Amino acid sequence: MVFGLFSKEKALQRTIDRATNKLAQQPDRWGAMEKLREDASEPALLGLCRRFGITSLRAVEDEQEKAWVVDILVEKGAMVLPALRTYMANAEQLSYPLKVLERIVPVDQALEVVDELFAKEKPGYTRHPERRADVIRWLGEWSAVGDDDLIKRLVPYLADFDENVRFATIDALASRDAKKIGEPLVEALLRPDEESGRIKLRIAQVLAEKKIPLGDKASQVASGLTGTISAFAVKNGVLIAK
Repeated sequence: MVFGLFSKEKALQRTIDRATNKLAQQPDRWGAMEKLREDASEPALLGLCRRFGITSLRAVEDEQEKAWVVDILVEKGAMVLPALRTYMANAEQLSYPLKVLERIVPVDQALEVVDELFAKEKPGYTRHPERRADVIRWLGEWSAVGDDDLIKRLVPYLADFDENVRFATIDALASRDAKKIGEPLVEALLRPDEESGRIKLRIAQVLAEKKIPLGDKASQVASGLTGTISAFAVKNGVLIAK
C-alpha cells in the first residue's frame, strides 16, 4: 500500500516536471497539464500553478498555456485556493495567480490573501520587487476593491526602496478618489529621501490632472518645483502645468 502511494506520487511529480519543462515540445506540456487538470488533487493543482513560473521558448505558446492554466484553475473554483496560496507564498511573479484569485473568491477573502502577501513584502529592500509590484498593479486595476481598502494598503509603498514599486503605487492610486489620495501623494512629493525625477514628475502629473488642493503644503510644493517638475506651478492652491 505504501509502495503504491509512493509510486503514485512519483508519477505525479513526473507529470508536473513535464508540464513545467520550458524546453519540452508544446504537445508534451499540454498532455501533462491535461493530466494535472484531471487529477485535481492539491499537489496537481499546485503543479499547474507552477506553470506560471516558467517561460517557454516561444512567446505565443507560453502566453497560450498560461492563459489556459488560468481558465482551468478558475473552472475548479475555490478548491484551488490552498494550492494557489502555497504557490504565491514564494513565487517571484504574481500577475497570473492574481488573475485566478480575483475570479474564485469574494473580495474580502481575496484581500485576506493580499494581506498575507503584503505581510511578507513590507516596504524596503527586496531581491524580488516584482512580487509587490505585481500585487500593486493588480489592485489598481481591480475595480471590485474599494478606494479605502486599496489606499490603506498601498500608501506605505510610496516610500518603497524600489523606484518601479513606487511608480506602480502612484499609478494604482491615480484612478481613485482625489480627496483621499491627495494628502499621501503630496507627502510623497515632498519626501526628503525621494531623489527620482521620474517619480516626482508622475506625482505632479496626477496632482495637476485631478486638481488636488495642496492645502498648507502649497508653499513647500512651490519651492520644490525644479528639475523634472519645473514645468509646473502652484496657482490658487493647486498644481498646474505651465
